Parts: sequence; structure tokens; C-alpha cells
Amino acid sequence: MNADPHASQKATQETITSLHRWTDSLFTFTTTKPDGYSFTAGQYARMGLSDERGEVWRAYSMTSAPHEEQLEFYGIVVEGGLFTSRLRKLEPGDSIWIEKQTYGFMTVDRFVDGEDLWMLATGTGIGPYISILRDAFVWEKFRNLILVHCVRHANELAYQNELDAMQRRPPATIATPARLQIIRSTTREAALLEPAARLHGRITTLINNGELEKKAGIALSVSASRIMLCGNPVMIEDTRHILHQRGMRPVRRALPGQFVTENYW
Repeated sequence: MNADPHASQKATQETITSLHRWTDSLFTFTTTKPDGYSFTAGQYARMGLSDERGEVWRAYSMTSAPHEEQLEFYGIVVEGGLFTSRLRKLEPGDSIWIEKQTYGFMTVDRFVDGEDLWMLATGTGIGPYISILRDAFVWEKFRNLILVHCVRHANELAYQNELDAMQRRPPATIATPARLQIIRSTTREAALLEPAARLHGRITTLINNGELEKKAGIALSVSASRIMLCGNPVMIEDTRHILHQRGMRPVRRALPGQFVTENYW
């Protein structure tokens, strides 16, 4: 976006209210929420920063739920990145531009049926699923929720405490909430060092060798499974190929299917 966002009235200037660093490169931050701002869990926002070098805009998925009073985002510092090199210097009280329009189609309401929702993520691709799980809708729509988070190293497994708490205590406001399972996997650490609670290997490997379904105790099937893929484009493309081989197809606007995808890279 080259035009001044304030002049174009496409964005509002918001304030960063908190910043949490999970590692040297992974961080969560919250901002004030623009008046009248509305989104569906799983969507993303476009944010802008400007300095003497000019404006830079990037897309970030909301991790906050739509009903929450602040917006929350989860991201990674890209070495030499024009946006994150500026973002990492910000502190609470600093300003950031947020577009009024929201984007993205990786939302639960795209599935018209199904019993089991598989949410497959690599790295920061877990972000949209945090928002989805903080929203009551998904807990009512499905019978089983399976969140799979694959990272290189165990210290990159963000949001563990909150997710584990969700797994133990589903929303009390729902009479019969879905059952949530959290399955974590690392790819760079030796399998012998992995605790029993974690798997070792890429998502595609775990699907092909049957370990993922065994761990969940639930089979991936055309009739019951609905699948969301978010993260590394290579993972998404390879997993799409596996799902096609199993008779599954992507959700289209006028054609129900079994999976939706979003590159998060």
C-alpha cells in the first residue's frame, strides 16, 4: 500500500498493549481493537509500520477470539525482514496501523458437515487455531477436535499451558462440548529424547506411517474428517497430495469438501 493509510481511511492507528517473547524469534503481542472491528475466527489482518524508510505492510492471523476486547497476534522475527525488524523494536504504548478490512477463508463455517476437525499446523501456523479454539462455535460444531502442532525444537511449542487447560476443561457454557486433543511433534530433536507426550517427525511422515491417527485414536476419513492446514507451503502441498490420494478434496465455494488450506510463511 503506497497511499497514506489515514488519508485513504483504510486503516486505523492502534496501540500495542502487551508483548510476550516465547523465544528470541517467536513473540505474541496485543493491540487495541478498532471501533466496530469484526472478524471470524481463523481470519487475518493486515498491519502496517512506518519509519524514515517508508511503510511496510504484512498479514498476521488473529489469535484472539472475535468477542475479545483486544486483538492478539503470534509471529516470528524474520532475519532482515522489513516488517519484523521494525516490529521487534516496538514496546507497549507504540503505534501500529491495522486495516479495517479482514481477510481469509480458513474458517470453520466453510465446512457444512463432518464430525472430527483436524487442525494441522507447522510453526506459527498454529495462530489461527488459537483464535478458533477460543471461540465457542467450534466446540459446538464438531464431536472431536484434534490440534497437531509440528515444530523443529520443543521450545517453539507456544501456547502449551493454555491449550492443555482447554483440553482438560472445555468451555463450561456448552452442554456437550467437543473433545479436544493436542498432538505435538518436533523434527530436529532426537526421537530417543522425546517425551512420550510428543511425536517425532513431520506431519506428512506421521500421516503416512499411521502414527498420527494412532496417537489420536481417530481415523482420517472422507465421511467424518474435516481438515485445516496452515503453515509451511511445502507441508501444505505434500499433505494435499496425501489427502487427494485418500479421496478427499478441497472445499470450494459451491462444492463441499474435506479440507481448507492457508500458507503461513
